[in-house]
Amino acid sequence: MGTTTGSAPPNGGDVGRGGGYAFDGRIALDPHGAPGRAGARRRAPGSRRAARRGVRTRGGAGVREPAGVGLQHLGRGGPVVRPRHGSAPPRGGLTARRYSVLVTTERTARDGVDLSGRDLTLDLARVFCVLVVVAVHLLFVGVGPDASGGITVSRPLEELPWFAGATWVGQVMPLFFVVGGFATATSLRNARRRAAEAGRGDAEVARSYAHTRMQRLVRPSLPLLVFLAVALGGAMLAGVDAGLLGAVATGVGSPLWFLGAYLICQLAAPILLTWHERAPVATLAVLLAAVIAVDVIRFALTDAPVDQAGASVLGYLNLLFVWPLVQQLGFWYADGWFACRSWWQLVLLAVLGWAALVPLTVWGPYPVDMLTNLNPPTVPLVALGVGQAALLQLLKPPLTALMRTRAMQALVFVVGTRLMTVYLWHLPLILAVAGLGLLVPAIAPAAGTAAWWWTRPVVFLVVLGLVYLLSLPLGRFERPAAFSRPASTVALAVAAVATIPPVVAIAILGLDVVLATIAAAGFALAVLLLGAGQKPKSAPPKSAPPKSAEPKPASSVPSSDAAAS
Repeated sequence: MGTTTGSAPPNGGDVGRGGGYAFDGRIALDPHGAPGRAGARRRAPGSRRAARRGVRTRGGAGVREPAGVGLQHLGRGGPVVRPRHGSAPPRGGLTARRYSVLVTTERTARDGVDLSGRDLTLDLARVFCVLVVVAVHLLFVGVGPDASGGITVSRPLEELPWFAGATWVGQVMPLFFVVGGFATATSLRNARRRAAEAGRGDAEVARSYAHTRMQRLVRPSLPLLVFLAVALGGAMLAGVDAGLLGAVATGVGSPLWFLGAYLICQLAAPILLTWHERAPVATLAVLLAAVIAVDVIRFALTDAPVDQAGASVLGYLNLLFVWPLVQQLGFWYADGWFACRSWWQLVLLAVLGWAALVPLTVWGPYPVDMLTNLNPPTVPLVALGVGQAALLQLLKPPLTALMRTRAMQALVFVVGTRLMTVYLWHLPLILAVAGLGLLVPAIAPAAGTAAWWWTRPVVFLVVLGLVYLLSLPLGRFERPAAFSRPASTVALAVAAVATIPPVVAIAILGLDVVLATIAAAGFALAVLLLGAGQKPKSAPPKSAPPKSAEPKPASSVPSSDAAAS
């Protein structure tokens, strides 16, 4: 990869603050060791003079290295400091005042080491969001016998007096879409740059991007939807109580809204990024105006049909505007706008984001509970997204330090490479564990009791362990199939129509066997359309590597799309 200019890190990679995953599907931690403390200013002797002369320095001995060879460190940082061969890396060798760009050039490519930048704090944020979702859902599910001897499903967490206020912190989906927007912007910009070098247009880039992103969402979702359709159909035939089955199905189907929302964001991303690059403020303003307009219409027309929770279905039009607007904040993050703010500006921005919730919920029409504001999506989620984006940048130094630890890198890698599986399957597994407690009452305390709360951390680990085991056979669905050419615009449009409306209908009406079957059929059709007429990519001709070349470690990288991804 050649030298890259511009304000945005090419692969989301502030590697100057903590190593990096390669964005092309391989994990590559900095082979020279983790850099020093975030923001450190250490330089080798003579490095400042060498930088002015267009020379890179190596290690503490000031070994001269011509600019343009090896590592290029662009942006607002100092020159790259590389150690002598076999020596320990200097602490703080890769410096960054606000943000940095690290790209690989001829030397690193020839040595088989991929140092494409990837900001590990964003991978940490993505994994954190999904694990918070798992924890919240675990605390929402209470299954036990009722007074009549039947089975009842309760929500112990929702019964706590401080629950609504806690959702102002626990509602993390805006942060996930901010991180997704960052990954989307960097991925699309890299694809456009490569296409321009190859003489291809943006239209083909957009189709290829939509093809890949749809695969990453549709393929891992299909096994779950087939399972739900079969399980719900079998339960009906077995004569399971309709009320109990409906409550379980509604809970299991509650996370599926994400598939529709994220598909909308990803399919709209190419045009939204183009608008952002032409008029960033105007794009935000137009999307925000659309969000407000939908909410005004929703609350004004009181006789409109309602969803399963009693909210107007007109509010679901904001799936087209709220999450794309929050995704735009990720574009600003990728531009380095948040990184260029001082600490007090970030604090002020975060405070304003959360403070905006007070008038919206106290004097406005919105519920205090941010989980209720999730479906249909509302203006408060946008305010949360602003506050969370600012807080993420504010916490970047300690998060970067945390991501230098081997344990955290391993956790983020293990969870991140199967993030869709964690998100899609955690609720069925939580209910399965709760059902086991009904079969063996001695191991399951009554929901909401002190013993029940104390056992939640153990159950959380059990669920994650079960998800890991399940990911072993299902992990291949998270890897998009290689395609020789992107699907046609018509095929992509049909695939979108086959997948988005069914999951939106599940969010509105609740999951049942009919909707599960329709969704499974639609996702199966999308998989077929995305793979129709494709030929396996021809492997590049094999050639003997130079004797001095080091083999590149083969491993995978967390997907940018898991709920996302």
